[in-house]
Amino acid sequence: MSAIGGVLTERFRQISEVSRQLGRAVDVAALGVTDRAGELPLGPAGEAVSPNGACRLFRAADGWMALNLARDEDRDLVPAWLEAEASEDVWGLISNVALNRTTDDLIRRAALLGLPAARVGEVSGGPESPDRLIRTGPWPVRPTPSTLRVVDLSALWAGPMCGAILAAVGAEVTKLDSVRRPEPARIATPGFDARMSGSKARLALDLATPEGKAELRARVMESDVVITSARRRGLRSIGLTPEAILAARPGLTWVAITGYGWRIDAPLDDAPERVAFGDDAAAAGGLVSWTDDGAPRFLGDALSDPLTGLAAAAAAMTGVLRGGGCLIDAAMAQAAANAAEARIG
Repeated sequence: MSAIGGVLTERFRQISEVSRQLGRAVDVAALGVTDRAGELPLGPAGEAVSPNGACRLFRAADGWMALNLARDEDRDLVPAWLEAEASEDVWGLISNVALNRTTDDLIRRAALLGLPAARVGEVSGGPESPDRLIRTGPWPVRPTPSTLRVVDLSALWAGPMCGAILAAVGAEVTKLDSVRRPEPARIATPGFDARMSGSKARLALDLATPEGKAELRARVMESDVVITSARRRGLRSIGLTPEAILAARPGLTWVAITGYGWRIDAPLDDAPERVAFGDDAAAAGGLVSWTDDGAPRFLGDALSDPLTGLAAAAAAMTGVLRGGGCLIDAAMAQAAANAAEARIG
């Protein structure tokens, strides 16, 4: 994390300042949730392969790209993505075929298949202030609850980290797990997951059943903050849409963590929603280093995850202090782009 140490220090300061307004200043560094070193084998930064080994940078016909193959099923989709014959050397196949394909074409086809692919630097930096991440209508008149009730529906790193910070402020955080889709971090990095879980209560629900969906909705309607990392279609499939929930629960603060942003007023049409993980989202935001001959290199391990978790937590607390009734649009690529601009500046 040394490559973005100055950016993290500023984010920690923001968290400390806004959490103090809720009654308990949080020292994020002491929580141990911003770095996975020691929890899984990590290679060095400064390479074309991400430290965790899942994501790689490669050249397309008109620019550099990143593709994340963290899931076995994603590797199986590569031939369909490239419209090419399968090969045992998946990355060799990608390197050879991508040279004759444009970044726009590769990103479009990746979105259709649900592959996490990005063009390096495709997202520019935006407003730095955490409260500018909030999209909302008129603020409701609502006092800050004495004890925040938080439902954490997120997975992997950024969302659970946001929940961990809110728990450190003193919130009652319940981590809702799907019995059909266990939390990946709990399996892959149990020690790290335990630090992010902290004092959270955990509740497993079968979200494929009417009973599980009803319990989920009841928990959400009783909460002050909801954290999600699913795309809109995924939330709709379990009976949750922010528009409807925010209308029925005016004081709620909804934290929507996605790869490329959430447009609450956009129609849910047939356009695919892009998938993103920490390393490809960092590349999309231009949070990379460059070699002397103009090739991008990874700066660290899944950097957009901790950056997004910090931004989301700061924005969530700001939303609560203003009375709730808002959706936090915490886009991972945007958080990376902001950090890249802050790092250069």
